[in-house]
Amino acid sequence: MNAPMNHGRGGGMRDPFTAFVCDDETAELIRPVAVENGWSPEKVNKGGLRNAIQTLSVSASPHILFVDMSESGDPLNDINALAEVCEPGTVVIAAGQVNDVRLYRDLIASGIQEYLLKPISPDHLRDAFVNAQMTVSGPRTVEAATDKPNVMAAVIGVRGGAGASTLASSLAWLMGDKAGRSTALLDLDIHFGTGALSLDLEPGRGLTDAIENPGRIDGLFIERAMVRANDRLCVLSAEAPINQPMLTDGSAYFQLEEEIRHAFEGTVIDFPRNVLVQFPHLLNEVHVVVLAVEFTLAATRDTIRILSWLKANAPQARVIIAANKVVATAQEVSRKDFESSIERKVDVVLPYDARCAAQAAKLGQPLAKAAKNSKLAQALNQLLTLTMESAESEDGGEKPAESSSLFSKLGLGALGKKKESAKVALTK
Repeated sequence: MNAPMNHGRGGGMRDPFTAFVCDDETAELIRPVAVENGWSPEKVNKGGLRNAIQTLSVSASPHILFVDMSESGDPLNDINALAEVCEPGTVVIAAGQVNDVRLYRDLIASGIQEYLLKPISPDHLRDAFVNAQMTVSGPRTVEAATDKPNVMAAVIGVRGGAGASTLASSLAWLMGDKAGRSTALLDLDIHFGTGALSLDLEPGRGLTDAIENPGRIDGLFIERAMVRANDRLCVLSAEAPINQPMLTDGSAYFQLEEEIRHAFEGTVIDFPRNVLVQFPHLLNEVHVVVLAVEFTLAATRDTIRILSWLKANAPQARVIIAANKVVATAQEVSRKDFESSIERKVDVVLPYDARCAAQAAKLGQPLAKAAKNSKLAQALNQLLTLTMESAESEDGGEKPAESSSLFSKLGLGALGKKKESAKVALTK
């Protein structure tokens, strides 16, 4: 993490670490952890963010800077003021009492490496310092063998039973097998997800651990939590006990998306409708939304509603309408009437194939693999083609938006995107 050089200050050796805190409790927490890292406990100062700005305006910046924002009335402006007095190479770890995913995102965009929610646990603090030291010494980066940009697709069923999970697992498998991309399947149905089940895998505790401890989510966590289906496909799914509510403000989901996006060349998200309603910001980075629909009256109504919602909340995403489990006999609503009602064409029609569906379930394979050489396979390959074309055309024509923060103008954005030791999310 860099910051502008203040040429008015004198030169000199830079300290490895300095902290500015607002209360004795935080100071007493940091000092022993600082000693563990070989740093002087005397470098833990009182005064918080404002004192940090005043002190660093007349002295050299440390390599690692911890600032407490608890007393800051305008955290974003104060962070930008801090950037003006920091020297290049300073890694900033911030702490505060505001548990807000939007604030977290804005602070990360401004250039800080990590944001810790107070009260801070010693383990979270140690992890933050480890990640900061890795950045200072030269962060490990996830270097892809090619320059393939990440493709992120969300699959949403307009009604229960529309087959969104089946399409998600097949699309993820095809993205790895046919498109040759390292791919992650993220199943956000915590209690009843079938992402792992459809691939004959044990889901593990990675996803539930992420929700319970979002501060743990980083590159190493992703590496350990993902369950590998084959050389190109990994899955993050869950089967949480149905008597155990999983409460989250969405920060864990957002962090998972971010870290998976950095670690893989393709991401497919099985996106339940209830998550769509609760956390609309999770679709902000999605390139393609696949809507799994059926030719029924209820599906027609909800397709209209969701298309309108997507237009307002995810305007950057290309929407693909995939009619699933279509039979040759008369439908409840004809395709012509369905398209007339939603005021657009259906992009892909996937025929109902009971034999292939049963075979896939018995073998623990994605439907796309079990249905090879069938009409259904042709339709699934068409879905993959549309998904890849939509995402790659967007990536080819766009450049990442530059942040207006002082940190980002000096190249922090690129460093933040490539570092494997990820940012720590809001902790509970």
